[in-house]
Amino acid sequence: MDLYRQDASHKTEAGGIILGYRRGTHLHVTQVTIPQVADKRHRYGFHRYAQHHQQVALKAWHASGKTMDYLGDWHTHPELHPSPSGLDLNEWKKICSKRTSPMLFMIIGVSGDLWVGLGDSREITCCVASEN
Repeated sequence: MDLYRQDASHKTEAGGIILGYRRGTHLHVTQVTIPQVADKRHRYGFHRYAQHHQQVALKAWHASGKTMDYLGDWHTHPELHPSPSGLDLNEWKKICSKRTSPMLFMIIGVSGDLWVGLGDSREITCCVASEN
């Protein structure tokens, strides 16, 4: 994911999905998808074209004996200290409304700072807001 940081003015937002395992209250991230050709990438926006990312997730699910799970989404922001936009929060709330398990959301800033949140059917809670 670090390869897609917007650390130069010509770089566009990037993102993908987060895959891994649920172990009680713990989420173990083991894989992420990277931006695909069909994704819409702009300096201040990213829209993931679901088909390819979903194919990767389905392949991983089958390969894991149907135990690997979709844990959430990640993307970049052109900010030193990233934080979710209103659009991010609305999209994440839609995802959480369709899931019974907590979901993980990550935003990577230009210098590698992270915003990490956990969402459920009620709210999105910031868990980590790092500063390098």
